[in-house]
Amino acid sequence: MKADQLEHTGGLNTGLATLGVVAASVGFGLVPYFARSLTAEGMAPHAIAFFRYAFAALVLLPVVYRARARWRALTWGVVAGIAMGLGWIGYVRAVEIVPVSTAGVLYMTYPVFTLAIAWLLFGDRPGRRAIAASLMIIAAAVLASSPSAIAADQVPALLLSLAAPLGFGFGINVLVHRLKVLDPLARLASASLGSVIGLFPLMAVTPAAALFPGTSSGWWLVAGIAFGSALIPQLLYTICAPEIGTARTAIAGSFELPTMFLVGWFAFSEPVGAAQWAACALVIAAIALTPGRAIRSVAANAAVEGRDRTSR
Repeated sequence: MKADQLEHTGGLNTGLATLGVVAASVGFGLVPYFARSLTAEGMAPHAIAFFRYAFAALVLLPVVYRARARWRALTWGVVAGIAMGLGWIGYVRAVEIVPVSTAGVLYMTYPVFTLAIAWLLFGDRPGRRAIAASLMIIAAAVLASSPSAIAADQVPALLLSLAAPLGFGFGINVLVHRLKVLDPLARLASASLGSVIGLFPLMAVTPAAALFPGTSSGWWLVAGIAFGSALIPQLLYTICAPEIGTARTAIAGSFELPTMFLVGWFAFSEPVGAAQWAACALVIAAIALTPGRAIRSVAANAAVEGRDRTSR
C-alpha cells in the first residue's frame, strides 16, 4: 500500500488527520510573529532559533539514546540539524526587517533547493513535473521580491534568508537518503539535537542581554515559538501525515504560506498586494503539482517515509 492510497488505517480518520496537518502548518506559519516580536525584545536571531529547537531536542533526547546503536544515521541527522538551525538564523533576520509576505515566499523555495541537492549530491534526477514546479516557485519568488515590493537596503537580508530553505533542502535529502534506518521520532530527534548543537557556540559568545527576553511576556513568546511553532506542529505532522499520504499532506501543508501573509497583515499592518497573493497561488499550485516532493518539514517527511516503508 502506498502512502497516497491511505485513507484510513485504524488510527485517525482522513478528515481529522487533514485538519491536524492544517493546524501544524498554521503553527509553522506563525513563526514570523514570534520571531519578530522576540527580536523586538532584544533577543539575537540565533538565540530565538536555539530556543525554538531546544525544547524539542530535550523532550526527544531519550529517543536518541534508544537509537544509539544506529549512530551513523544519527550523526547524519545531527549534521542535517546543524545546517537547518544555522540556516534558520537568516530567516529570522529577514523577518525582522522585510515584509513577512516577501520573506515567506522566499522561504517556501525549499523544494527547489531540495531537488537541486538531490540531483547534485545523490544523483536523484528530477522529473518534468518537478522541474516545472521549481520554475513556478522561482517565478513566485521573483514576483514577491520585485523592486516594487522591497527596498534596496533589504536585499542583503533577503539573500541571507535563502540559507533557511537551503538548510531544509539539505535536511530533507539527508532524511530520504541517509535516515531510513531510524524510526520517525528518532529522525526528528536527531535533527532537533543537531540544531541545538550547531547554535550553541553562538549562544556561548553572545552577551546575556541578547540571549533572553527582557519581559515576562517575552518568555511567553519563547514558549510559543518552542511549542506552538516547533514541537507540537512537528508531532502533529508525525502523527497525521501517514494517515493521508504525501499528496494531501503537501496540499494541506501549503496553508503555512497564507498564514504568514495574514500574520504580516494583522499583526504588523503590512499591506499584502496582488503580487504577493499571486506568488502565494503559484507556490500552492507548484506544491499540488509535485505532491511527492513538496513536504514542508523533516517531521512530515519522517512520518510519510516511515509509513511508506512499513506499508510495502
